[in-house]
This record gives sequence, structure tokens and C-alpha cells, in this order.
Amino acid sequence: MRGRRFAIAARWLAILVLAPIAVFASSAWIGSSIPRNDDWSEPDPASEDTVAILIGTNGVHTEIAMPLVTPGMDWRPVFPAADIDASFRPYTHVAVGWGERTFFLQTPKWSDLDPLVAASALVGGEGVLHVAHYVRPAPSDDYRVLHLRPREYRVLVEDIASRLDPPGTREILDGYDRHDVFYTARGTYHLGNTCNQWTSDRMAAAGIEIGHWTPFSGGVMKWVPQP
Repeated sequence: MRGRRFAIAARWLAILVLAPIAVFASSAWIGSSIPRNDDWSEPDPASEDTVAILIGTNGVHTEIAMPLVTPGMDWRPVFPAADIDASFRPYTHVAVGWGERTFFLQTPKWSDLDPLVAASALVGGEGVLHVAHYVRPAPSDDYRVLHLRPREYRVLVEDIASRLDPPGTREILDGYDRHDVFYTARGTYHLGNTCNQWTSDRMAAAGIEIGHWTPFSGGVMKWVPQP
């Protein structure tokens, strides 16, 4: 009798734990499949002026990589190479992602993951921008090229720049390697406003077709054509 009661209790405990996860995953799949800007189409660089960006993922986190200098934006005064250790390289792109400060700074590798830090971030935490400098990043399945019209790109870069703390109050924090850095940024990270939601919101602001709710990286990447 006691064993049966234990089995029933264990079953109900499993349901209580797994049911919210299943509901969240299902709602994320549905929310990421409902498009914003569904009248948008990617321009053809062979027939009109475009700016090529890249949407990257490591399987969990997404980022937006942009040319360091274009007629519409010069990122060098905003994200100066002097803020990183390897400032001497001939960088061509900057990649920007957003996330929760404590989680980002304390988790340089997934082996460093602290479940308590991750859980705390989901409840709410201060946002930071992660900025990496690259030399001619190669397109791949995890780093996909997306072409924008100059006006769309201008809206994108202005929106991203507006997420930084003002220069007088901005903190510059050590990155993971010699080519990246963190900056304090506007916004609060929580379960409804993840790093991937931040990426898709920036894309949506520029008029790009993207899902409404994208807490997972797959919800972003499924809208970007594979190479």
C-alpha cells in the first residue's frame, strides 16, 4: 500500500514539474510560428541595393552580425576596438546579442552553468549587450546571411544603438575572449523577454518577417533561410 501511494505521489509530482515545461515549449512553438511583418520579402542583391547582415546561433543564443562600416552606419565610435584586447585586427563586422548580466558574465562555457543563476535570470535580471568583433565571418548553417534594404538596415542599427546605456553611464565589462566585450544596456531579462526575443524584436522593428514570440533560438532561425 505504501509503495502504491509513493508511486502515485511520484507520478503527480512528475506531472506538476513537466506540465508547465510542455505548455511553455508548445506556446513557444506556436508563438514563433505566427509571423510579424508577413508582407516582407528579402530583397535580391543582384537587382537592388542591399546590406548583408548575418543572424547567428550557438544552438541556445542568437546574435545579429553587421558590417562594421556602411554608408548608413559606422559602428566604430559606438563599439570601439579599443574596448577589446585584440584591438589591432582588421575587423569587418560586429555581432550584437543581448542577455542577462549575471548569467552572461558567469557562464563563459556551458560547463560553467549554475542552475541557480539560470533560474534567477528567468525571474528577472539586468540586461547587457554582448558585442563580438569579427574579420569576414563565414556564412554557415549557424550563421545565415540576410539581405536588407538600406532603409531597413538604418532602422535596425538605430534600434540596436538605442538599447545601450548612455555613454556617461555605460559600463564596459570584460568579455570571454580577446575579441569581445559586454556593455550595460537597457531592458530587463525574464522568461517573457529572453535573448532570442530581443533578437526577433530588433528584426521586427526593421520590418523583417519574424515570429511573434521566440524564447528559443530555433524560433528565430527558422525564419532565416539556410545557406
